[in-house]
Amino acid sequence: MLPSLIDLERYPIAALASPGGDLLIADCRAQLARTGACMLPGFLKPDAIAAAADEGARLAPRAHRLAGSRSTCYLAPPDESLPEGHPKRRLQTTSVGAVAYDLIPPDSPIRALYESETVLDFIGAALGVERLYRYADLLGALNIAVMTADEHLLWHFDQTDFVVSILLQECVAGGAFEFVPRIRSADDPHYAAIERLLDGGRDGVIRLDMQPGTLALFQGRWSIHRVTPIEGARPRLIALLGYDTKPGTVSSDNLKLRRYGRLG
Repeated sequence: MLPSLIDLERYPIAALASPGGDLLIADCRAQLARTGACMLPGFLKPDAIAAAADEGARLAPRAHRLAGSRSTCYLAPPDESLPEGHPKRRLQTTSVGAVAYDLIPPDSPIRALYESETVLDFIGAALGVERLYRYADLLGALNIAVMTADEHLLWHFDQTDFVVSILLQECVAGGAFEFVPRIRSADDPHYAAIERLLDGGRDGVIRLDMQPGTLALFQGRWSIHRVTPIEGARPRLIALLGYDTKPGTVSSDNLKLRRYGRLG
């Protein structure tokens, strides 16, 4: 099925040991080394993009919506012991819907891609990890994020080392993915730089031009990022593919209730 979904001439993920495969992996790792983000435009073929977008649009009404949720950029409650305005105390809003894995049909093209061993091996090689596993979470292993007019994602850090996504449908306007590469590190939280960003500063901000069909690998634990407000009637649809370097990963009950409105 992969030849009908992925542009294998441009991205020879089924032949990673070939010269073309070597070049692809080298490019992915170089992109990640530069900015913590790897963008592969045109990863999906046009017909596959259209089919996945149509399916996403059909599933969108079943998305559980997280509307007006408030959190810090660390996706944690505010630390009231810190001074007012400190990043760990400052609350922002976020609004998004999510279609859970168990709602995506077994014959779905995006599900076939996620469940492919070839894709799994490629993602692991691109990230430079020895072994990669799909999530064991029946809700969160694969989901489709649905963002409609005025919805947005707050400036935040991920709680995982990497996120893998494929944009299925872009909105009319807005909905830009912005990030600041490695604004913090394990040794330095860089609170002052984060505070300036939350105050509206634009130092170091990169805006990615993502087109439908783009596969993105993003290391968001150290790079703060957001999605700007959606404009227009057409929703932004993006598939989020859950992988980890250890087997058996599942979301916490709290995350399941917030993101999907249920535990199973």
